[in-house]
Amino acid sequence: MKSRQAHTAPDPRNLVPHSETIPDRGIFPAARERISAFMKIHEYQAKAILAKYGVPVPRGEVANTLPEAVEAARTLLANGATGIVVKAQIHAGGRGKGGGVKVARNLTDAETAAKNILGMQLVTHQTGPAGQKVQRLLIEETATIDRELYLGIVLDRAVGKYVFMASQAGGMEIEEVAAKDPNAIVREVIDPAIGLAAYQGRKLAFALGLKPTQVNPAVAFFQSLYKAFVESDASLLEINPFITTKDDKLFALDAKMTFDDNALFRHPEVKALRDVAEEDPLEVEASKYSLNYIKLDGSIACMVNGAGLAMATMDIIQYAGGSPANFLDVGGGATQEQIEHAFEILLSDKNVKAIFINIFGGILRVDRLATGVVAAARKLSVTIPIVLRLEGTNVEEGRKILQESGLNFQVGATMKEAADLVVAAAKAGA
Repeated sequence: MKSRQAHTAPDPRNLVPHSETIPDRGIFPAARERISAFMKIHEYQAKAILAKYGVPVPRGEVANTLPEAVEAARTLLANGATGIVVKAQIHAGGRGKGGGVKVARNLTDAETAAKNILGMQLVTHQTGPAGQKVQRLLIEETATIDRELYLGIVLDRAVGKYVFMASQAGGMEIEEVAAKDPNAIVREVIDPAIGLAAYQGRKLAFALGLKPTQVNPAVAFFQSLYKAFVESDASLLEINPFITTKDDKLFALDAKMTFDDNALFRHPEVKALRDVAEEDPLEVEASKYSLNYIKLDGSIACMVNGAGLAMATMDIIQYAGGSPANFLDVGGGATQEQIEHAFEILLSDKNVKAIFINIFGGILRVDRLATGVVAAARKLSVTIPIVLRLEGTNVEEGRKILQESGLNFQVGATMKEAADLVVAAAKAGA
């Protein structure tokens, strides 16, 4: 999300050495990023959090309607703003390139920009061709930018610590910067027992080429960012651009934050910021039943227990010549009700031509899974092919339940055999 104003947020895994990334089998890098357990929030929400920690941000107000946008612009101009930035608020980068960020020098221009952006179907490389409807705006004062820089905080999996990143190439596609010139990104690994030390902040400030009078304010800025990141259990914090102004002040001109889903129970105030209108309806529905579901673009629906097995299942479908329609982890203790709801969600995707159920029975016994699958298939009158690969606790009982159901199930002895069966079934259905 960029007020830069036409740039996108990076995949933080591309900003650290390859050995520090999630293992990638070369098939679904985009899917792997989406499957990571985090919650996104809007730019204006991230800035509100940072402001509470003393991070300087431009003055601005969120607007849900055109009159609210006009009033916000009028108030800012009346209080000394020299210009207005109208920024679409969606959970995707590339807003500026898509026409979702406009600068206005007066109230008339601000109203025109707000009218054009609010309600538009904003298409960026992160939204896909369908785009995302803009339902709210951030109306913000402009800044007299001197330099645009980059700041980010993310977990370095190789050392199990957070890393603070900085670059002079702010306002740009940071992933492209990392690919073309890795040395352009400076990294400071943070000891969690100490936090971001002042000397590390000074190193970052010097690396960014800040003026001597800006170094101490920059250190305070960086430490406030880190405190906000840790105390809110964020999984990513990005400031792009981090700007210096003509009068040597420092601002977070844009802010992107995501949060660890597993820590949201500690932060009801953050959880309340969730905007389900920005999420896929099927993913929202799945979350109601504690199902981990991510919609993809293929034709083979997957139902798996365990995130690692689900990733391997998507991979082997691809290797077999097919394409997965989703990531769906029903978890270790799925009930028959959850399995039925899982089927309903899978079948709601009109692109699905076959279903692949890949279960390793541990906590979730295979016979219980088989009973739930048979009940759901009957209740929902499933007509598309269903292929299963079953292993683990009570596997023979589970296979017997399927065989005696009278329904047209195919069971593969191995993952590869099952993948070949389901790919063939999906192609035949198509």
